[in-house]
Order: sequence, then structure tokens, then C-alpha cells
Amino acid sequence: MNSFEALQTRLGHHFTQPALLQRALTHRSFGADHNERLEYLGDAVLDLVVAHWLYEALARQPEGDLSRVRANLVKQDTLHRLAVELGLPDMLRLSSGERRAGGQQRPSILADALEAVIGAVYLDGGYATANALVRSLFSGLEITPQMQAAAKDAKTALQEWLQARHLPVPDYAVIRIAGAAHQQTFEVSCHVQALALTAHGQGGSRRMAEQAAAAAMLEKLQASPPPKSPKPGKPSACGFLSSCKRPPGGPENTHD
Repeated sequence: MNSFEALQTRLGHHFTQPALLQRALTHRSFGADHNERLEYLGDAVLDLVVAHWLYEALARQPEGDLSRVRANLVKQDTLHRLAVELGLPDMLRLSSGERRAGGQQRPSILADALEAVIGAVYLDGGYATANALVRSLFSGLEITPQMQAAAKDAKTALQEWLQARHLPVPDYAVIRIAGAAHQQTFEVSCHVQALALTAHGQGGSRRMAEQAAAAAMLEKLQASPPPKSPKPGKPSACGFLSSCKRPPGGPENTHD
């Protein structure tokens, strides 16, 4: 059995489209047919599977605690460890420069590759197969309410700050990627539309840059006067947080 077949056995899924798995293992430094789109898809599948799992396992916990536990389960450190256990370092397709720089052991590259593999399994085998893979990968972790005590990452802390004030979650966008393929720096924006605020962060991976941007946004928010929460059921016609003023000379009362 070759290493490619052995990996599929460890995944519990043999691909009908082996090219998907090959792409999932291909870093952008190796060529144009790389794994970043599969990583994007796998990230969403992973979040859904873990969210559903926690919804079942922690049936009495509020939404904020579930979000915090999920963030700790899918953070880069955890995904990196799982990728190593799965044997991904030896399977990655990297440029010679990236390999000489130790890319096959870099946590961000391995975490991204694991998400890409999950995305590939989803496309090839469907949601049930991807769900089984994710639950198998995390099977060694005992899910308990005590996990909520783990430290919050910046993205989770920002989301909870906004939700406590009845504000929508922020939008993240990659605005710049600089550097050689084996040593890239990502710049990400974090935009809170309801407050018309934007912050930026940089990091060696998209995930790290998002965390840096979220931390920068939290600093902005905590240094500013707290926004007024909109009243439920009374949306403003002038904007989410704007105050409507009566036009000059307008009637005091429109009722007859």
C-alpha cells in the first residue's frame, strides 16, 4: 500500500476523485492548482460539524459558551496537532524553497491542509462522510461544560462583545498578501458595519491575521465610549445606530 492509499485508509474514505485529495495536499508554493479554495470550504464544514456536535453534547450551555468551546476546538494549535497525527507533514506538496524552510512542519500550513482535506472529503463523499471524519479526528477529546473555562481568542471575545450589545458580527476580508510563497504575510481587515469601524491585522496565515485584526478592533472599541444598543423591535429608518431628527419646521405630531 503506497502512502497516498494509506492516508485514505486513515481518513476512513477512499476517494472516487483522487485529484481532490492531491489538491488538498498542495501548498500554493508548489503550483497554481493549490489547496486554498478547499481550505475555505473545509473551514466552513469543520465549523458546522463541531457546532452541531457541541449543540448535542452541551445541551444546557448558552450560545456564548458553545461559541467559546468551538473556537478552542478549531484553533490552529489543535488542527496542527491533528494534522501531525494524521501524517500530513510527509504528504504535503511544497516547493523546494518552502520545504527547505521547514514548511512541512509549519503549524499554519498543516492546519490549513487539514481543513483542505476536510473540504475534499466533503466534495467527494458528502456531508455524512465529512461529519464522520471530523468526529473521528476529535474523538480523543472529552467534551464537557468545563471546557468553557478555556481562554477566549480575540475573534470570540470580539463576537461576544458585539452580541452583548445586540450588534451584528464583524466581517473579515484579506486585503493584501505579501512576500514569497514560502514566507507570506497576510493583512486582514475587520469591519463592524453597525459602528462604521475598521481595524487591520497581520500574520503569517489568514487565521493569525484575522485574530490580530480582531484584537485591534477590541482595543478600538474598549478605548471608545460604549455604543448604545438598539431597542429590539424598534429599528431605525435612518440606520442601525443613527438617530432620526425631525426636519426643520416639521409637525410636532402627525396624528389628527
